[in-house]
Amino acid sequence: MTGFTDDDLSCDAFLGGRLHLWQPRHGYRAGVDPVFLAAAVPARGGQSVLDLGCGAGAAGLCLGARVPSLRLTGLELQPDYAALARRNGDRNGLDFEVVEADLAQLPADLRQRQFDHVIANPPYYRAGAHSPARDSGRRIALGGETALETWIEVAARRLAPRGVLNMIQRADRLPEMLTACAARLGSLEVLPLAPRAGRGAELVILRARKGGRAAFRLHPPLVLHEGVRHTRDGESYRAEITAVLRAAAPLPWPEATAARPRNMSLS
Repeated sequence: MTGFTDDDLSCDAFLGGRLHLWQPRHGYRAGVDPVFLAAAVPARGGQSVLDLGCGAGAAGLCLGARVPSLRLTGLELQPDYAALARRNGDRNGLDFEVVEADLAQLPADLRQRQFDHVIANPPYYRAGAHSPARDSGRRIALGGETALETWIEVAARRLAPRGVLNMIQRADRLPEMLTACAARLGSLEVLPLAPRAGRGAELVILRARKGGRAAFRLHPPLVLHEGVRHTRDGESYRAEITAVLRAAAPLPWPEATAARPRNMSLS
């Protein structure tokens, strides 16, 4: 049982009803970001996944609902949310081990383990750089004390050789992420998420591989909504994005293509 009462919670459908998650009505509530993160992970059945800062379990459980037979582990600092993540795993028939611990002080048994994939949706703001939140869970989720470099360092240490990190974060924090990956992870790819055509990306998904040697790739933005502005009530997601959110489809990740030399002329 969590520290939340049932009156404190709502049970919300994700992935078109394939997944139902208990979430606090007034604390931190998962939106589409953890769904996009989960949809970006190139996992295969039988592989192991560590969800750093799992909250109520949205990202890890969305991934488990899309890819059967994963070995899912979540790490969560806040006891109430850790208990809620366990409850959500049980609610959806997914084996979701949740470890309650500080990211910067992992328990010894977790420090001995390695994973095929690590996923993370760290707080988007530096501590104190966001609007005040009365709820402690929401306050920690928005602006934690742990530096992005620590998130990436911990992820790199827990990845098995050739293991893959996927992290979603605000676009303006991309320089921090890239700097933190130096000498830790390689084969970096960045997929910007733009709300509409012609608008700058607000979020990015970083993919990096332990031991990777491929050149850095900055992909064209993935546009989420139809049209250049919101002109009607209701959702306006593009068809491939609706498939991610409602049908548990993988995120359309650009395929690797061989680079071709180009002759450039200024004349």
